Amino acid sequence: MKKTIKFAGEKPDDMNYPIGIQTFEKIRTNDFAYVDKTAFVYKLALQGSCYFLSRPRRFGKSLLLSTLNAYFQGKKELFEGLAISKLEKEWKQYPVLHLDLNVKKYENKESLIAVLSRHLASWETAYGVSNNFESVEDRFYNCIVNAAQQSSEGKVVILIDEYDKPLLEAIGKPELQEEYRQTLKAFYSNIKSCDEYIRFAMLTGVTKFSHLSIFSGLNNLIDISMLPQYAEICGITEAELHENFDESVGEVAAANQITKEQCYERLKQEYDGYHFCPNTVGLYNPFSLLNVLSFGVFKHYWFATGTPNFLVEVIKHCDYPLDRLTSELKTAEDLDAIDAMYSDPIPLFFQSGYLTIKDFDPEFLCYRLDFPNKEVEQGFARFMAVYYHNGNRNGGFNIAHFVEALRNGDAEHFMTLLQAFYADNDYQLSGKLEVYFQNSLLTIFKLMGYYVQAERHTSKGRMDVTLQTKDYIYILELKVDKSADEALQQIEDKQYAAPFKADSRKLFKIGVCFSSEERGIKDWKVMI
Repeated sequence: MKKTIKFAGEKPDDMNYPIGIQTFEKIRTNDFAYVDKTAFVYKLALQGSCYFLSRPRRFGKSLLLSTLNAYFQGKKELFEGLAISKLEKEWKQYPVLHLDLNVKKYENKESLIAVLSRHLASWETAYGVSNNFESVEDRFYNCIVNAAQQSSEGKVVILIDEYDKPLLEAIGKPELQEEYRQTLKAFYSNIKSCDEYIRFAMLTGVTKFSHLSIFSGLNNLIDISMLPQYAEICGITEAELHENFDESVGEVAAANQITKEQCYERLKQEYDGYHFCPNTVGLYNPFSLLNVLSFGVFKHYWFATGTPNFLVEVIKHCDYPLDRLTSELKTAEDLDAIDAMYSDPIPLFFQSGYLTIKDFDPEFLCYRLDFPNKEVEQGFARFMAVYYHNGNRNGGFNIAHFVEALRNGDAEHFMTLLQAFYADNDYQLSGKLEVYFQNSLLTIFKLMGYYVQAERHTSKGRMDVTLQTKDYIYILELKVDKSADEALQQIEDKQYAAPFKADSRKLFKIGVCFSSEERGIKDWKVMI
């Protein structure tokens, strides 16, 4: 692998990191960096089954399918020096039907049909198949049978990337989602009905819609998403980081004026920590990691590519207390599918990469989830703060103003900013007042917690907060439809300031009154 000298904020002239490149052949022929996952390819192919894999966006699913594509086309030269070159002896060639549904925004059924038809027309041309059918599902069946007959093995390979993208884009639009479901169910059902002609098949996606009949019609699929044998099939492990990119990490360290050990630790905190099954090694987000190695700058690369619209839709309709995201226990069955996302969004958060497995209780077979790393946790908190501010990501919310007021000991200005946060809100962002109040404040205080020490004690209808800086301590008591005086009195009655009696820092007691009628902060009082 070629090496380049990188400087913080400067893109190398000779780029060798495949950022945005998901084609295995292009990576190998142009000497881009590649972390060898081909042993998994061989293991999958050896069994010759039909598989499903769920992983978050930008986590290497498309590259995996591209690698499988090259393998089943018998392109042995591309795999020279990789693990599979020592395992595979025959290198047989098969017709490959590779469908990528991540190529378009789906606005209606016609747009989905158009994408399917474009791929079908390409296969019909490549394998000389006559288009004698009107429906896309019949044309797909015809392509499978005819392409297989042209193979010496009488078999075909089917690869479907982002199978669920149309369904995800239709979340919140039940009629449109039903149209997509019916179309895709009929189309994908050929993977089962044409089993005798299929050498290998694999579907990938972000989520699993098990109860929408997509998977009920494909009961021959083996779901490897949470199997420990395939935990490392996408993403980059700590060992792979050291083995493949140690010199690059040294260059990033130099660019940021830290030691290599400090650089490894920061990379781990920012981008590591994904676990898709218990008791397995953590995984780095490959997109963010390769960007840091390329540019030498620590940023929230994965989150900056955009929060999916489907997540926004679920948050809008859910009324789910966000502090429960990292406190509830879930079984494997709970996490398996997202069909009940409007009552329980955790499976959707897990499958889309915003939560990951952090602990497992073998007695009750339950998982405890949390944010995988700082990039995701901070990015999510920022997104939610802006979302609760005005319902979109184009507002002027800036946590720096809040932190500056706290660091300067300006409690009045801090409260003015907090009151203004609610002043121009979209009152329709969330239905239940208590959930709206808690969620919005939680995201604000979580963000401030990255810059000042924050402790939050929550219960239904109120949120008590302690914020600490180098020079100041702030104790906040929040009440709904009561008075700021009552909030201050509770601080006194409960002796919230007692733990700081010997502390030399200046202490502020702040009582806050939140109005359900005005859906914002009606009044506050500060006592020193």
